[in-house]
Amino acid sequence: MNWSRMFAITKADLLKLKKSRDFWIPMLIMAALFFVVLPTILLFSITFIERLQSVRQVGTALGPLQQAAGDPGKPLAYNLAVNLFAPLCVVVPMTICSAIGANTLVGERERGTGEFLAHSPASEKEIYVGKLIASLLPGYAATVGGFLIYALVVNTIVGPSVGGWFFPTGDWWILMFWVVPPFLALALSMILRLSGRVKSAAAAQQASGLVTLPLIILTYAQSSGAAFGESYGAIVIGFVAWAGALIGLSRGARAVSRPRLMGIDI
Repeated sequence: MNWSRMFAITKADLLKLKKSRDFWIPMLIMAALFFVVLPTILLFSITFIERLQSVRQVGTALGPLQQAAGDPGKPLAYNLAVNLFAPLCVVVPMTICSAIGANTLVGERERGTGEFLAHSPASEKEIYVGKLIASLLPGYAATVGGFLIYALVVNTIVGPSVGGWFFPTGDWWILMFWVVPPFLALALSMILRLSGRVKSAAAAQQASGLVTLPLIILTYAQSSGAAFGESYGAIVIGFVAWAGALIGLSRGARAVSRPRLMGIDI
């Protein structure tokens, strides 16, 4: 496999995405909303309420939420910061990656550029891997960036009440760099296959929603469990997800063929 041709395809797709402001600006707003705006408002409000020792009724009302959020011995803001927002690290990148991946192959045919790609010197496998990387990078990059900003928000707002900076915890490192990547790759392996077979981008978007919804539910449940301290389960799930992703990616390359890129064999 020629890496220069593969990365040329990735670079071309990323440049197209960069020019599509109607796509990446809403996605950027969504990431900022979930990673920065909502956590800041919620954590600041909870921290402020917890500091009002005289407000007994508020403290009583927060009791059930404290027990549901995690360790009752920890401040409520700590439990919410560590546990409540963990699933967003899965939902946000999967939403972005699926939106890009669903359009990456069928979009070539609709724009009329599929024929040029089909006659390029790049092999079908190189085209597939290049498209895969171009679909994966934006979502995961947005997640890592949002994660770093989220860590700053959490440590700034909640840190003083727990004795200093504490985030990210060990479970969050497992979640971010062991659980999330294979689930994204697994979802994209199926979405790219659909994108190579359907006739329109609208159909690809609808099909990708059906594919990603079960994965979002599964990863949402797992990321919540990982954040609550079930690290062993997260590691096992990560192994299973990596195995599924490798199988899916190896078979997904079959969806890319030169006739399909030209709209002949669909």
